[in-house]
Amino acid sequence: MSEPQDLLARGFEQGPIRPPSEAFSLLLRVTRNCPWNKCKFCPVYKTENFSRRELGEVLADIDAMAAWQEELKARSWRLGFGGSFEPPALQSIYQHEPDNPFLYALVLFWLGQGRTAFLQDADSLAVKSEHLVQILKHLRQKFPSLTRVTSYGRTRTLARKNLEELLQIRQAGLDRIHIGMESGSDQVLELMSKGATQAEQIEAGKKVKQAGLELSEYYMPGLGGKKFSEEHARETAKALNQINPDFIRLRSLAIPPRAPLYEMFRAGQFVPLNDVEMVKEVRLFIEHLEGITSYFVSDHMLNLLPELEGKFPEEKARLLSLCDRFISLPESDQLDYIIGRRAGLLETLDELARPELKARAEAVRQRLEVQTIDQAQEIISKLMESFI
Repeated sequence: MSEPQDLLARGFEQGPIRPPSEAFSLLLRVTRNCPWNKCKFCPVYKTENFSRRELGEVLADIDAMAAWQEELKARSWRLGFGGSFEPPALQSIYQHEPDNPFLYALVLFWLGQGRTAFLQDADSLAVKSEHLVQILKHLRQKFPSLTRVTSYGRTRTLARKNLEELLQIRQAGLDRIHIGMESGSDQVLELMSKGATQAEQIEAGKKVKQAGLELSEYYMPGLGGKKFSEEHARETAKALNQINPDFIRLRSLAIPPRAPLYEMFRAGQFVPLNDVEMVKEVRLFIEHLEGITSYFVSDHMLNLLPELEGKFPEEKARLLSLCDRFISLPESDQLDYIIGRRAGLLETLDELARPELKARAEAVRQRLEVQTIDQAQEIISKLMESFI
């Protein structure tokens, strides 16, 4: 067993991404990068190779995080906060003793705001099931206050796991799996080199649910471009209707230069949707969701309408009505909202009705000389590139 000071000096490894819903989670890196790494829309990991971390490395990282937790509690007492991690305590502790500031801050702010953990990177389920069970048990032992542990899981990885393995993983302490379905259309999946079919996605999703794990499935509005927009919406809804995940999350398409899709876009081989067309596609998607009890969430900064949130089937009509409300706006109001939302001036469609906020958004639009949806999209596309 390593001494606490050795563990503090050792630190722990971190990956580059996590879902928006895991913003305050403790991040434990189990694998590095993505085992597939061929999706044309994804800019992450493209210059990196996939690898599974050694079991001993991951367990040592958990020990290091636990050592930092104890050290930070001691510092809270030492600075007169009595073990508290309320905002004043967080700020004071961070300013007074910023050892290894990045890793230090991850544990510090988790103590202040989070009680969950997320296993990185893109497919933690790719490790041997018996190793993942050991990792989860050790994590739960060292952090008994955890209320939720989650992970990304790739469709084909999950389809290959047998139900008994997933049951053992659930019993060891994994609560939720995030799957990037992105699309349920086989044509879109092939176009984007997703490495999965609709049938495999349905199989994987059903298996996760059968094992008693919570399931969060991601839909990417716009991924089919103008050519496949309608099929993309309908077929994704068709797949999700058969799975009935706990959560359906939106993550609108953006095309940063680092993504392989960018070259297709520049060559005219992929024509993206503008924001109005994107909302129309989301409306079609919602319309075709039937017979499910999923919670619908729009929790990514790329999404135009963050208030699209509610439980199926009870709130389906309200979600459709919200889409219709935006679609029916005069183009000038649509433009004011698009620019205002993307510039951080408006958070929801309701705020467009506040004269002072609308005036600010309109002033920015006029300063940018934006008069059409297509002009707005040129500017918005550049802004959205920086969000990925």
